[in-house]
Amino acid sequence: MATGWIEKVTGSLEDKKRYRQYKARTRQLPASYRMAVEALERYLMYFGRGDGADAASMYEDLLDLFEQSAADNTPIREIVGDDPVEFVEVFVSNYSEGQWRLRERQRLIGAIERAAGEDTGNEEGTV
Repeated sequence: MATGWIEKVTGSLEDKKRYRQYKARTRQLPASYRMAVEALERYLMYFGRGDGADAASMYEDLLDLFEQSAADNTPIREIVGDDPVEFVEVFVSNYSEGQWRLRERQRLIGAIERAAGEDTGNEEGTV
């Protein structure tokens, strides 16, 4: 009973546990791979998709990629290419966006359509 109440206030304890495990695994990477993962993680925190379990899965998959690459001595540039932003955008496109972002995106599109006098029949974006 108390766990349910605590999770309503703080969020999923399982997601927090997964994130702590992810961070512990990240610290085990060689320094250059760890720096790359941390930089990608920072970018994803601001511009990534998903939340909760979706985000945890995304970070774990990213870490799996870098752990395997470190084990194979794959150079970081061979992983991310010349454009790290393009790499992370392609990577993140494989994951859901989180329901709140989808709702807000549709709300914005609908509001602009209505403001521009366009009749699209899209009532989803009602403000």
